[in-house]
Amino acid sequence: MRSFRQFAIALVLTLCPTLATAQSVNVYAAASLTDVLQDLAQRFKTSGQGEMTIVPGSSSALAKQIENGAPVDVFLSANMEWMTHLDSLSLIEKDSCAELLGNTLVVIAPAAEGFAVEARKGFHFAGAFKGRLAIADPGHVPAGIYAKQAFEWLGWWVPIQDRLAPAADVRAALAYVERGECAAGVVYATDVVRSAKVKVLATLPEESHKSIVYPVAIVKGHRTDKTAQVLAFLQSPEAAQVFEQYGFAVLKKKTPPAE
Repeated sequence: MRSFRQFAIALVLTLCPTLATAQSVNVYAAASLTDVLQDLAQRFKTSGQGEMTIVPGSSSALAKQIENGAPVDVFLSANMEWMTHLDSLSLIEKDSCAELLGNTLVVIAPAAEGFAVEARKGFHFAGAFKGRLAIADPGHVPAGIYAKQAFEWLGWWVPIQDRLAPAADVRAALAYVERGECAAGVVYATDVVRSAKVKVLATLPEESHKSIVYPVAIVKGHRTDKTAQVLAFLQSPEAAQVFEQYGFAVLKKKTPPAE
C-alpha cells in the first residue's frame, strides 16, 4: 500500500510541470512583435489573468509549424496572406480573426554611420552607399515582401538585388545592421524604437507597398475560455496603449480572411 502511495505521489509530482505548462496559452507571433508581446504577457500574468508563452518567428515559418500540427493556440501574423493561407486549410477559427495592428517600413543604418536617402522615385538608392542591404527574405517573410514591393515601386529593386543580405526574419535583418555587418537595412519602424545601435534614414511611402496589417486569430480546435481571454486582452484598451508605446498603429478591425 505504501509503495502504491509513493508511486502515486511521484506521478503527480512528475505531471505537475506538464499541467502547469498546459495552463499557458501558446501565442505564435511575427518576430517584430517580440518585445511588445513579452511586455503584455508579463502584464497579463501580473494581473492574475494567466500565462502566455510567446513564440516569435517569421510569419511564414510559424504558419508552416501550425500546418504541421504545432501546439499553437493563438497566431499573430505580419500580413493577411499567411492568415488567409491557414484559413484555406481550415486551420483557424475564422470568426475570431481581426486586423489588430499596423506598421510602417523604414530604411536604417548603423547609428555611427549613415547616408542621405530620399524615399522617392528617381533617387539612386544603390549608388548612395557601399555594402550590403539587410532585408527579411522577400520570398516568404512579410517584412521582406513589403520591402520588395516598395523598392519595385520606387525603382530601387533591380540595381540593389545583387547586394541583398536576406535574413530569416525582420529581427535578424535588424541585427545585421546593429552589428555593422550590413551598411543598411529595411525593417519595420517599431523594430528600431528600442535600438540605440541603428538610426532611421527614411520612411518608405505607404503607397509603395500593400498595407502592413497584423491579423490575430485563434487556431482551429483551440477555442477555450483561456484563449478567448487572451484574444480579448490583446484587443483591450490596456493592450492598445502598450502597442502604441511600442510604435504600432492599433486597428481593432474585425476582418475574417477573404474567401
